[in-house]
Formats: sequence, C-alpha cells, structure tokens
Amino acid sequence: MKRSLKDYAVISLKGMAMGAADVVPGVSGGTIAFISGIYEELLTTISNINLSLLKTLKEKGLKETWKQANANFLLALLLGVAISVVSLAKGISFLLSTKPIMVWSFFFGLVLASIFYVGKQIKKWRIQEIVALLIACVVAYSITVAKPLVNDEASYLFLFLAGALAICAMILPGISGAFILVLLGAYEAILTAVHSRDLQAIAVVGIGCVVGLLSFSRVLKWLFNHYKDVTLAGLTGFILGSLNKIWPWKETLTTRINSKGIKVPVLQNSILPTNYNGEAQLTIAIGLAIIGFLLIFGLEKLASHKS
Repeated sequence: MKRSLKDYAVISLKGMAMGAADVVPGVSGGTIAFISGIYEELLTTISNINLSLLKTLKEKGLKETWKQANANFLLALLLGVAISVVSLAKGISFLLSTKPIMVWSFFFGLVLASIFYVGKQIKKWRIQEIVALLIACVVAYSITVAKPLVNDEASYLFLFLAGALAICAMILPGISGAFILVLLGAYEAILTAVHSRDLQAIAVVGIGCVVGLLSFSRVLKWLFNHYKDVTLAGLTGFILGSLNKIWPWKETLTTRINSKGIKVPVLQNSILPTNYNGEAQLTIAIGLAIIGFLLIFGLEKLASHKS
C-alpha cells in the first residue's frame, strides 16, 4: 500500500497519542493503537521482523529489506511516540500530581468508549467469546488490585524479565506497561537506571523489551488470524477489567517513599465520587469523561469516512 507524506504524518500523530497514553501508569498505548485503526498492521509489522530480513538484505538489497520490514510505517509511528514521551511526560506527570481526578476522568471516558469500539467489531457472540471476555475481565481486574512487589536490588535477570513483560502489556489493550513495572517493583529501579545513566541496566531492559515484543506480537498475530472474534472478546474483557485501575476517585490505603524522597501510593481502593467534596470538581470530571468518550466515536467516524 502506497502512502503519501500526509499519511505518514497521520501515523506519527497516532504514535503521539500512543506515547501520551503510555506515559500514564494505567492506560495502554495498545488501546490507542486499536481505536486508531493501526493495531493489526503494527502486530504484523513487528512479527515480520525476523532473520528473513537478513536474507532479503543479502539477496535484494537495502531497499527491498526496508519495504519488507514496513519500516516507513514503523519509523513514523516510533517518531510520534518518542516526540510525545519527551514533550508530554513532564506535563502529564505534573497534572497527575496536581489534578489527578481530572486526568483520570478523561482517560476513563476514553477507555470506556474503546470497550464499545472493540466489542462491536466481533461478528458473532458465541459461548467461547463470552467465556474469553469474562476470563480476561477477571484477570485484568485481579492485576489492578494486586499488591506491588518491592525490589530494592533488581538483578539483570529480573530487569530483563520486567522489560519483556512490560512491553507485552504495552501492545496489549488494557493495562499499561508502566503499571506492570509498578506491580513488579521494577518501576523505580528502571527510572533510577535512566536517571543515573546506567547503560548496562538500560541495555538489559531494552533487550528484554525486544525479546518480549517480537515473541508476543507473533502470538497475537496468530490469534487474530485463527481466532479473531475470540481474541477481540478477550481484548474487550481485558480493557473492561482494567477500568478499575483508572477509576478517578481513589482512597489511598498504604504509601511508600520513592527514590526521590516523595511519598507515593502503593495500595489504593476505588470509592464513590460522593466521598469527595466539591460539586464543581465532580461536574468538570464528568465533563472530561464525556469528552474522552465522545473523542473515540469522533475518531471512529473520521476513520470510517476516510475509508
């Protein structure tokens, strides 16, 4: 499929949206990829990165290898992700610390709408789709209420496994990779490695991400090719179960001191908004949730109009 420069610019914008979602520990970039219509192409592109590319490079040259790898698409997408992470990370972190209910409300509406978007693509609901939805929903919810591990000294093997698991979550709609790192107790260790420029630790995490991404993308691609409706039902359930993590109103049960000396929550419990004071805040939060919800349907109509 031949694409124009404008098409790649749109892909970069979708990458920026994915990057913005991945910055928030609770929202998956995979969800954004799905609702923006690039999820299956992303899986196919990643799963096609294998040793056959070396053979193509040797026999047909760099141009054909680049084409086989769908490198233009991947480069445009990763550029958008990188721009978003670098430019928005501090801003979103600031908003999460100062206006958490507002931020979570917007993402809650966005993710809630994505459940309807993904679910309605299932051609026929049978018993297997219902079972897949329920199992995935229970698994995702269990993850959101799990107690995070604490690892003061993370080994290289642990960092490798953490990177592999986190990247899998990152391309799976629902729970974010950042949240998986928090659960594993690797979030602080990886942040410390980045801030201290521990190149060995960063490289180990990077290798884990590559291994996890290449292997898990193949599994997902196979599932889409052979059991598409069941897979879509499972993804719908996974997103549904993850809503507990991004519910805006929380009660902090336990806290800890992070590497920067700041008190951060460890265990939180979802509560009703009536437990919060301020009708104005509640009104704004509901408004932002509605905006997030309508944004998904706006993107869907835009995509269907273009097609």
